Amino acid sequence: MDSYKIALMSLVSAAALMSCQGGESNADQSSSNNFARAWCISGGNIYTANDENPTVEAVAIRKGIITYAGPDSGDWCADAAGTNSKTIDLESATAMPGLTDAHGHLLGIGLREMTLNLEGTTSVTDLQSRLKQVVSETPTGQTIYGRGWIETHWPEARFPTREDLDAITTEHPVILERADGHASVVNTLALELAGITDATENPFGGAINREADGVATGMLIDNAASLIAPLMPELTAERKREAYIKGAELYASRGWANIHSMSVDPADIPLLNSLARSGKLKIRVYNSIDLFPAKTSQTLASLNKMRDDHNPLVTTRAIKLYADGALGSRGAALLSPYSDDEKNSGLMLLKQEQAEAIFDAALRDGTQVNTHAIGDRANRMVLDWYEAAFERVPASQRKEKNPRWRIEHSQIIEPSDISRFAELGVIPSMQPSHAIGDLHFAPDRLGSNRLEGAYAWRALIDSGAKIAGGSDAPVEVGDPRIELYAATQRKDLKGFNNEDWNEAQKVTTDEALKMFSLWPAYAAFQENETGSIEVGKKADITIFDTDIMTATGPEILAAKPVLTMVDGRLAYDGR
Repeated sequence: MDSYKIALMSLVSAAALMSCQGGESNADQSSSNNFARAWCISGGNIYTANDENPTVEAVAIRKGIITYAGPDSGDWCADAAGTNSKTIDLESATAMPGLTDAHGHLLGIGLREMTLNLEGTTSVTDLQSRLKQVVSETPTGQTIYGRGWIETHWPEARFPTREDLDAITTEHPVILERADGHASVVNTLALELAGITDATENPFGGAINREADGVATGMLIDNAASLIAPLMPELTAERKREAYIKGAELYASRGWANIHSMSVDPADIPLLNSLARSGKLKIRVYNSIDLFPAKTSQTLASLNKMRDDHNPLVTTRAIKLYADGALGSRGAALLSPYSDDEKNSGLMLLKQEQAEAIFDAALRDGTQVNTHAIGDRANRMVLDWYEAAFERVPASQRKEKNPRWRIEHSQIIEPSDISRFAELGVIPSMQPSHAIGDLHFAPDRLGSNRLEGAYAWRALIDSGAKIAGGSDAPVEVGDPRIELYAATQRKDLKGFNNEDWNEAQKVTTDEALKMFSLWPAYAAFQENETGSIEVGKKADITIFDTDIMTATGPEILAAKPVLTMVDGRLAYDGR
């Protein structure tokens, strides 16, 4: 799958499919349009994500606000946008509400462009080859860090080991993180410098993988990775700044107008606000900051101050917690042991007593709680903990009566728990691309009998839940075409599926559009401002050269992003 992801990334370059009238050269347009906020758009397909008016022929924008959405007749442009507006002739291209990635890691997306990218690695040998190239360019003793490998398709059919890395270098500490961010392989020197021996005990919520004789393999699962944190390359303020800018630029070029950025360092919020105010951060960002249970009161107090720092593009009002690990590294917490590891049921990373204190405080001060849960045991426990918190702190005692708490990923759900999401008002935040990748190995991890509640988009929607669709980039590519394809086709990028894919769980194109527009807006308390093309809402618009709503599967993947508008300004212009 990963080699196809890399091939798809080359599709980001856009063709000149539209024209803009106004008497300016293309170069002049590119400069001035960054500040233009009055537009008239027509000449193609326009989907609104508004059930009462699902398609329109024309859209007018004034001062970054949609002032008209209706038929292309009469003097709608001058009346609704003004005589100085700019015209976008879609020339049969397709416009839709600005797409939102409801679960991504903006810093990581940018850093992926700036570091050793192991995405698409095809084998242990390929991993070694990529590492060897970097070793030759890195001073002796300096840590080498990379991310993005997934072993599930490798011919070796195993995790990499410290011996694999030692064969390339014993003079550099090496840390290579799995794509899901829940496991790393390190070499012997890194183990030694971190003080990890064969006798080191597993930390809570983590595992040091070992051979049958007890010797550490170099694989560190979930919280065990914290043991090597001191060896990680320094992430300077300037490097963070560059990464956030690069990540936002890349996302705008793919058609994303908004990202719900997860696991954000609270210290980064002033930087993000500053970048937005200076015009260097061109997409909308809804932050969910990392919360460490030991610092609950301190973090929640800081969050309240961040929420008061008003910014047109950056919003910070949520915290991110982790209930368990990932399925691929066998860290997801399951109700029954793994089918391919019968002594292992996964890892819970959060204790109930910690969760209760956090949840009660969050309900009282209006903080949204977004909790990572992948396995069926983790999903059930988080639902149980949420429900108990709602009972302990009734609506009359809450700052936000409808807290819109989320479960991030919601991947493996015991079928009897599916209806509880809608019943409790909990939002499943899900990433369709996980299904078309994970289901190559999920049957091995879970057995076919447990796949009924896996990636259960259809069942959740039918039960009344609103799914906030995302990508989990840089775990996945972070491409809206892949996500829309996965949600509607439920096939891998080669077009393959079988009974394990449970094709009945795919969604309609209308539902897929809402998963990446209106429902993420609801999940961020922004449905009255963004998420659909309606009069009075902010002008966030994504344009592709292809009608994705009627396209076949391959056509969705081949569509080219043409323009991304945020707040009436052009975040990306590929004309």
